[in-house]
Amino acid sequence: MIYKSKIIAALFVITVVMTAAVLGPDKKFISISYPESWPKPVYDFSKSPLENAKVELGRHLFYDPILSLDSSISCSSCHLSFTAFTHVDHALSHGIGDSIGTRNSPVIFNLAWSKELMWDGAVNHIDVQALAPINHPLEMGESTEHVLMKLNRNDFYKQRFKAIYKSSVIGSKELLSALAQFQLSLVSCGSKYDRYMAGDKKAEFSEQEKRGLILFRKHCSSCHPEPLFTTGEFANNGLAMDTVLKDIGRMRITLQKTDSLKFKIPTLRNIEFSFPYMHDGRFKSLNEVLNHYRKGIHESSTLAPELRGGVSISPEEKTDIVAFLLTLSDRSFLLDPKHAFPKN
Repeated sequence: MIYKSKIIAALFVITVVMTAAVLGPDKKFISISYPESWPKPVYDFSKSPLENAKVELGRHLFYDPILSLDSSISCSSCHLSFTAFTHVDHALSHGIGDSIGTRNSPVIFNLAWSKELMWDGAVNHIDVQALAPINHPLEMGESTEHVLMKLNRNDFYKQRFKAIYKSSVIGSKELLSALAQFQLSLVSCGSKYDRYMAGDKKAEFSEQEKRGLILFRKHCSSCHPEPLFTTGEFANNGLAMDTVLKDIGRMRITLQKTDSLKFKIPTLRNIEFSFPYMHDGRFKSLNEVLNHYRKGIHESSTLAPELRGGVSISPEEKTDIVAFLLTLSDRSFLLDPKHAFPKN
């Protein structure tokens, strides 16, 4: 599923729905673009519109290990652009000093449509989300105050922040704003599925992919509805509790027993590249994930009703569903140089 740039350019002209972010006429503000069939973002861009310079500054910060205590970990350490902005070679996130976290890192794109963030919804607004990894002892192990001290001593950042935010002192508000702006600019909506839904004849589904879409809508869409492929809600998907991590999920935040073992439902976009799967990264392949839903469901009082008794699909149907899921890969987004490590 490699698409030529000419095809992408043609689609843009026809549908105006397949790009991630475009500059406004004055080249100061950025507006995200997405298919007309999508819901409106929950993020209020009227209060904090994307600005090109802020997004660029946020990109520099995102890739800079200056945010961590020992300058060894950046945001991108756990959120690699070419792997759907998550890590892929280990189950749990890694932090400073070879520390190991307690959860798999989630993907971070299409966040303008997210009400709550993190696997347990511990953060309810992207404008403050970065405080969590920066101050977590098993992630960046820093303090916000020390990060600001380092940034205010750094000529590159002092000049950039002053030019953009018109203040000679970098504060937490400006730091968090820049990081949020970059993350909000990450919109993935250029997969084969998107082109197929837009009527592009060059993105026609195979018979297997069509069967997979029908099966997906029958068995999976209650938790992963189109077009975002997530409800954004929290659910217990039948995973037995890890006896070492003892992670109770959403209940850790709400203290409600009814939220026990519930975790945020992740988007399935770019799932081909976002392995390992689940909040603790216990599954390495889509086959393992679907086998869990077929025969591995752990029954409990908070289990999602749709999963009681397991999902009834045959091995052949499982293969068809996987074929459909692969149409959700958006290589034009993953390989977009605007999202990669800044070279200057």
